[in-house]
Amino acid sequence: MKKAISQKRGYDMNHKKVAEEVNQALGEGNIQAAAHCATRLRLVLKDPSLIDHAALDNNDDVKGTFEANGQFQIIIGPGDVNKVYAELIQIANVKEASTEDLKAVANANGKSNPVMALVKVLSDIFVPIIPALVAGGLLMAINNVLTSPNLFGPQSVVEMFPSVKDFASIINLLASAPFAFLPILVGFSATKRFGGNQYLGAAMGMAMVMPDLINGYGVANAIADGSMPYWNIFGLQVAQAGYQGSVLPIVAVAWILANLEKFFHKRISKALDFTFTPMLAIIITGFLTFIIVGPAMRVVSDGLTNGLVWLYNTTGAVGLGIFGLFYSPIVITGLHQTFPAIETTLLADIAKTGGSFIFPVASMANIAQGAACLAVFALSKNKKQKGLASSASLSAMLGITEPAIFGINLKLKFPFICGMIASGVACVLIGLFRVLSVAMGPASVIGFISIAPKSIPMFMLSGVVSLVLGFTFTFVYGKRKMAFEITDESSSQEAVAINQSPTQGTEEPKDELIGAAVAGTVVPLKDVEDQVFATEVMGKGVAIDPSSNEIYAPVSGVLTVAYDSKHAYGIQSADGAEILVHIGIDTVELKGEHFISNKKVGELVKKGDLLGSFDRDKIKSAGYDDKVMMIVTNTKAYGDVAVLDKGSVQPGEDLIAVSEAYGN
Repeated sequence: MKKAISQKRGYDMNHKKVAEEVNQALGEGNIQAAAHCATRLRLVLKDPSLIDHAALDNNDDVKGTFEANGQFQIIIGPGDVNKVYAELIQIANVKEASTEDLKAVANANGKSNPVMALVKVLSDIFVPIIPALVAGGLLMAINNVLTSPNLFGPQSVVEMFPSVKDFASIINLLASAPFAFLPILVGFSATKRFGGNQYLGAAMGMAMVMPDLINGYGVANAIADGSMPYWNIFGLQVAQAGYQGSVLPIVAVAWILANLEKFFHKRISKALDFTFTPMLAIIITGFLTFIIVGPAMRVVSDGLTNGLVWLYNTTGAVGLGIFGLFYSPIVITGLHQTFPAIETTLLADIAKTGGSFIFPVASMANIAQGAACLAVFALSKNKKQKGLASSASLSAMLGITEPAIFGINLKLKFPFICGMIASGVACVLIGLFRVLSVAMGPASVIGFISIAPKSIPMFMLSGVVSLVLGFTFTFVYGKRKMAFEITDESSSQEAVAINQSPTQGTEEPKDELIGAAVAGTVVPLKDVEDQVFATEVMGKGVAIDPSSNEIYAPVSGVLTVAYDSKHAYGIQSADGAEILVHIGIDTVELKGEHFISNKKVGELVKKGDLLGSFDRDKIKSAGYDDKVMMIVTNTKAYGDVAVLDKGSVQPGEDLIAVSEAYGN
């Protein structure tokens, strides 16, 4: 109740008090560097273990916290975060820093941990290409359903209904493409990550899968039967072997290519650089690829694949049970970010491996943690905890476990442990039934779509076991131990909060229609690749994939926020809605480059007024997502914030409806 009231119009945050409370919760002298963006404090801490998470969670002015890329981020909100930041750097005695400075400090800290540095590199390479792999994987699952016998009867669907044969053939073509040409995708992403020209990386990937070469899947047979053709390079016999479906060779090749490119950029004059640097980088990398790097990394890759298959076949159910038991702790360390690379290798050589055992284990672990969080929801009577647990449990069961793990289970400890145990038991069943995935997909309750058709019933049974045990263990233990507060705030405390609220006597926000700030395609907020927006911590709203470069006022009111970086605007409408218009993700790091602002804080604006503009193409070329987020930051002041059903919008077109304010 108190938190809802604090977000009504007229509430004035005590910025110094909030800064003092944040500094105390982080630990005196624990801030190494500090910056801020439009909504968040971004901090690098000396010792993250000193954080008093409970104090931050119970602070009504802190909308949420999370850790990413070595930074601890505290969500304060637009219009207030810069003022809290100014107070915080004074209190903590740290210098003002930009987000780029902060990133450099975080990266420098990360270099001291080579394992985590490697994890981050692999994550940066594979996360961008996962959508292509997931699409191909799910299409592969559909193809398996159509072509597998003994699924709906002795014959496959294609055999029972020959008319769908060509349909299945096209599905198979689309499914196979991302894996057959995987080096192109990885080459593009990896070269970009290593600081080279991503198109040169893609070109090297293309060279490694040229049709003139022996297909990568047939290299072993070609060598065995003596049909492998060879180049004679100054007396060296170089196999004309392709690298379809490979991962490690192209990662190594991309690293060499990027570093060669940097080397020549520094040493060739600008007049000749554009012409000769790409050629020299490609030709040197190309010869190294086929003579040394490719064959060597193929041996490493094959060894890794064979080792994982051996481990799976040798340890069986016991090994998977142990893996399932510790999967969630692995998520906490971030080491799970390496799994897409390993899983891609297993799936690319599915004829040998049969599929991936990692995906079923991840699914069981996610379901178990979601079930444990759901038990907390059932037990708790604390409104804040109950609200977080309800959304976090659903998120975990759909494959996103961070809110459940970090927001609920780890803080209470026993739900996390109960989830681990439930996952371990379920993964023993996964091992006994030899359940394997044939595609990448959501590791969740709907993960069956990525499982080999014959194993789907066993996967679903194991999932039920994981869910039931995760919930039961947590509920029974929590009920007995009373390990967390289950008493609600008393009505007298609520009354005090109401009486002491600084908003007493102010007018409630009214029903209102909020227009689109930019032309483009409407995107659900949950699909935005920034967890602060996607999880609606800042409030409900919508994203727009822009088709124009102009930003317009979505309502009539006063401009309350306009940053020097020109990437975000805050507007309070005449009827009380507080709207954040945020252009791009992490675009604060551009420091205003590619942005133009036409308005200043305090100016009155009318719905449809031009606020500013941005160069979409240059922002995307710089590596940033250009989606425009529109957030109702005082969501809790309303009974309902609804996004109207739209496919595409024009500026000013009604897009968000807010209604039924508290007290009405």
